[in-house]
Amino acid sequence: MASQAFINGPRRRRSAASGTGGRTAALFLVPFFVVFAVAMVAPVVYSIVLSFYAQQKSGLGFGEAKTAFVGLENFVQVFQSESFVGGIARLALYCLIYIPCMVGGAVVFALLLDATVARARKLFQLLVFLPHAVPGVIAALIWAYLYTPGISPLVQVLQGGGLQINFLDAHLVLPAIVNIGVWEWTGYNVIILFTALQAVPREILEAARVDGAGEVRMALSIKFPLILPALSVIMVFTIIGTLQLFTEPSIIAKATSSVTSTWVPNLWAYDAAFIRHNLNQAAAASIIIAGLAALLSLVVTRFSSRMNKA
Repeated sequence: MASQAFINGPRRRRSAASGTGGRTAALFLVPFFVVFAVAMVAPVVYSIVLSFYAQQKSGLGFGEAKTAFVGLENFVQVFQSESFVGGIARLALYCLIYIPCMVGGAVVFALLLDATVARARKLFQLLVFLPHAVPGVIAALIWAYLYTPGISPLVQVLQGGGLQINFLDAHLVLPAIVNIGVWEWTGYNVIILFTALQAVPREILEAARVDGAGEVRMALSIKFPLILPALSVIMVFTIIGTLQLFTEPSIIAKATSSVTSTWVPNLWAYDAAFIRHNLNQAAAASIIIAGLAALLSLVVTRFSSRMNKA
């Protein structure tokens, strides 16, 4: 009996301790879940509800507006809007240019950083990451200044060399905005990939060097396959961020008429909410953008999983 009590004593103390620890953890987690519910879940739910209603006026449209349930009518009207569909097509073209340039550049820079002399790595990391430290609005304003003819030193230098380029022209404004995004986000993703490269076992690299493999061969055959999981995460976040494109075109629109108020889906939703004062269609457009982001993220995640298993 005494031995059994001796054994059960520590068990009771561990149970009591675990119960106290669970209550303490819950106490600290409650504020997070409250803020998350208020700041994230509630707006999403409200947007979904809002997208199924519309403001309708009786008679010839001069009566008092009433909120009526319209089902999927707002979604149908959004998809019937040529400017919204055109914005999606333009955003798709932006993705086709931006994602390969940014992700490819980040991979190349990360591999180069991993192959450089140890003393130079910190300096190169700082130089590559520095553009990301500039806020997006400030970066867009800087590039708008560099793109604007008549005041841009960059345009003047190109004109002095015999090149007449208008970056704000309708045919070049999309690549110009892509350039801003690449300039802003490449360094951020370089740091993520470089951190993943530091986790590559040094023994494997040393064995490859002993076998006569050069830096290029090791980068392509050893390093790149081992950082594919980190690259998959970058791809998911990049797609989600790309679908949220708003700041850069909204700033560039102040300098050129080539970028309209409905140039991309997020600008369309902003215009619907705050210019046309149609919150219901803006909510529907936002839900469509969110659904598209979720769908593309799922596709990328599935494809990445198969690549990693292979």
